[in-house]
This record gives sequence, C-alpha cells and structure tokens, in this order.
Amino acid sequence: MKKERLEFHSLTALLLAVVFLLTSCTQRKPVEAGSDGLTGTISLSGAFALYPLAVAWADEFQQQHPGVNIDISAGGAGKGITDVLSGVVDLGMVSRELEPAELQRGAYPIAVARDAVIPTINDRNPNLKAVLRRGLSRQAALALWATGTLKTWGQLAGNGDQTPINVYTRSDACGAAGTWAQWLGMKQEDLLGIAAYGDPGVATAIQRDVRAIGMNNIGYVYDSKTLRPNPHLIVIPIDFNNNGRIDADERFYDTQRDLAKAIADGRYPLPPARNLYLVTRGKPTNPVVVAFLRYILSKGQKLVLPQGFIPQPKAVIKKEQQSVGT
Repeated sequence: MKKERLEFHSLTALLLAVVFLLTSCTQRKPVEAGSDGLTGTISLSGAFALYPLAVAWADEFQQQHPGVNIDISAGGAGKGITDVLSGVVDLGMVSRELEPAELQRGAYPIAVARDAVIPTINDRNPNLKAVLRRGLSRQAALALWATGTLKTWGQLAGNGDQTPINVYTRSDACGAAGTWAQWLGMKQEDLLGIAAYGDPGVATAIQRDVRAIGMNNIGYVYDSKTLRPNPHLIVIPIDFNNNGRIDADERFYDTQRDLAKAIADGRYPLPPARNLYLVTRGKPTNPVVVAFLRYILSKGQKLVLPQGFIPQPKAVIKKEQQSVGT
C-alpha cells in the first residue's frame, strides 16, 4: 500500500511538473508599456526601397515606446499593397504612385520620403568612359527597355563595339520598375529585359555582368557608410536635355549626398525620382499605427537623410500630418 501511495504521489508530482513547464512555455511574458502606456504590434511589408528606412524608424520608435513591437518584411511594392488591402499587415510599403483601382479599394497613401530609380552598369565595362560622357537619354532608354532596338554597347557608346547589351528588369511587382516604366510612358509588365528578383537581385546581376545595364533604387547602389557606389556598380548619368552629352548641371552622381541634393532641388525630376508611401486600408484609426505615423511625419524625418533618402518638402509633410490627424 505504501509503495502504491508513493507511486501515486510521484506520478502526481510528475504531472504537475509537466503542466508547469508547458504553461511556462506557452505563456508569453507581457510587454511592459512605456510611460505613455502605448502597447501593441504593428506589421509592415512591401517595397525593398523603403525597407531600410522603415527599419530605422521602427528601431527608434520601439526605443521610445517599449510596449510596441514592429514587424517588417520586404517583398516588393506589389506585395505591400496586396498585403495591406487584404488586411494581412497594418502598413504597406509602396515605392510608386498608386493605381486608381487600388485607391478605389480603400488604399490610403501617406507620403513619407523621396528617393529615385537610377540606371546602373558594371564599372568594368570597356565602354565606361564613353557611356558616362554621353549618358542615357530617354530615347535610348526606350530603345533598350521598350522596343529592344538598341542592342549593342557601340550603339550606346557611339563607337563600333558590337558587344551585346544585357538589359535587366525586375521579376517582382515593384516600385523601381514601375517608376522606371512611368518615366518611359509604359507599365512595368511591358519592360523588356532579363528578369531578376528584387533590388538585391538586379544589383548583384550587374556587379557580375560587365555587359549589363539595369535600374536600381538609390539605397542598393550607394554604400550607406561611404555614400559612394558599391563595388562594380556605377550610375549612368541621364541626359535629360537630350543633347548627346552630360552637361555640368547633369553631373551629380559621385556620392549619394550629391544625388539627394539634385532630387531635392528638382534637377533629377519625378519620375524617375519618386515619392515613397506607407499605405493603410482606409484612414488609419488604430492608435498604435497612428502614433507611429505621427512620429514618422515629425521626429522621424531626421532619420530620412542619414539613411540616404530625401525628406518630403514641409508643405507635403504638413498635408500628410493633416491626413493622419495630427
């Protein structure tokens, strides 16, 4: 009898221990609210272009509000708009102008920063000097991405080189290709070229291929510390006045800071410069999301330039603050 009682007590103790362990594993430690009492979770997905800046904003906001968790994933502007309109995330990161159909479905855009899409080639290209001197006109870009009639580096460089040009575009629905297509009067799906996934995919392809030409967001061309182009990437200046050469006022690509200034003062126009948006489904009402947007449109703007982006003009910021309800 004593043995059976001991076995019963041992079994009971074991079961209680298991229950305790399971309970300890499944119960999450509650997040402590900050002094403002703000708690909750915010989820974002979308544009590769906006991802680094969104991470910087999230890090600072969470330091100020320890009761808030922010989850961010990149996957292209198309995924961002799809996710937010289907209710999968709170905020979609979108690096292009919204389509009328998206607005009709309830997309509510807030312009939070600016950057640009820029044409890139490999810095070991044998025709580099000639191409940098002549630049890329809109007509040449159309012949590369729209009609496919510009086929050799000699045609672009103005010499007899018959080396084929390997034109790259994006495989994912994204703001970079959409903005580039908009500059050319096209849709992304009509762009010709070898399809690569995401900004990292295009940048890597160009770094490896001396025959390559493509387009990238600023943040994937320039090194965030040196502000100079990443290894084996270089920007082709755009010949905006179409005079067959790059003039002094069209030379602003040596550093990310130079290009940012040109975008800010309009020398690099929209498009291929562009607004970057955080998009909600309908006007935002979630207090945590609203607080995050208010931060971005005020104190958060100080992080825009250091992250390699261009702050929105004051008039735009004021308009967006009113749209959020600040």
